[in-house]
Amino acid sequence: MIDVLIVDDDFMVAGVHQSFVERVEPFRVVGTANTGEQAITAVGELLPDLVLLDLYLPDMFGLDVIPRLRTAGHDCDVMVISASREVEAVRRSVRQGVVNYLLKPFEFDDLRPRLERYAAQRNSLLTTVVRGQADVDRVLTGAGWPAPAIALPKGMSVETAELIERTLGGTDGTLSAAECAALAGISRVSARRYLEHFHDTGRAEVSLRYGVAGRPERRYGWCT
Repeated sequence: MIDVLIVDDDFMVAGVHQSFVERVEPFRVVGTANTGEQAITAVGELLPDLVLLDLYLPDMFGLDVIPRLRTAGHDCDVMVISASREVEAVRRSVRQGVVNYLLKPFEFDDLRPRLERYAAQRNSLLTTVVRGQADVDRVLTGAGWPAPAIALPKGMSVETAELIERTLGGTDGTLSAAECAALAGISRVSARRYLEHFHDTGRAEVSLRYGVAGRPERRYGWCT
């Protein structure tokens, strides 16, 4: 299980977020807090693995909670969930090592892939054996704040891009556009467009499979 503490100044919003989190395995909410001081105390008592941290708290700015947690020796991960769109808040979040930053208001389908990605990265960190530089690079790439997203072309959605990423990244070997579309539940044309975008931006690689006749089949694999 991955234990989660939810920190939000609005107890009703915290309840909604709790219902979202508990729909995603293997997460469970072990507590909620409505102020920064309550959050610091709760972390010390509950020892959560992940804190979902609002920034606009009544007694302090949310990011000021993090250094106090570190000073107290707590190494829990932090995911910011806030309405703050200030660039400096995002920059400070990056510098303080938060694992993600999700803007309010959001729906369950916005939070779910971020939790799933965090769970996969956490599992990878726990099971990694460092044999050389490649293993170190893999850990640094997969842990903590995700790599800056490349802007999607017009007409593409973040949600579908993440769906294709999960589908391709979770497959051993390669997929054709038709196979990816079937697994993701979208059209082949749409799947191919996103796959080609990932290839163009260096996140996916393409190999050709030659058949008896006709054009060779393009097959896509996620770059690791």
